[in-house]
Amino acid sequence: MNNGIVDVTVHIDEALDSMLRGELADKLRTISGISNTSILDHTPHLMVVQFDPERIGTRQILDAVTSTGVRAELIGL
Repeated sequence: MNNGIVDVTVHIDEALDSMLRGELADKLRTISGISNTSILDHTPHLMVVQFDPERIGTRQILDAVTSTGVRAELIGL
């Protein structure tokens, strides 16, 4: 059994303003299994998502991002 939190980086293809980035991050944090998200102002195309891999998978995370209409892909898998 894995009790650890891991992270994945999501590359967001379009330029979202800070309000839209915040709304996207807030939406993801409401999903069971996701513990935190972060998008830094100096890397606005990269979102780091911390999650419990026993509760949610990377494909589900990407699907949650793209379901908002944002084009994105996972990095480093």
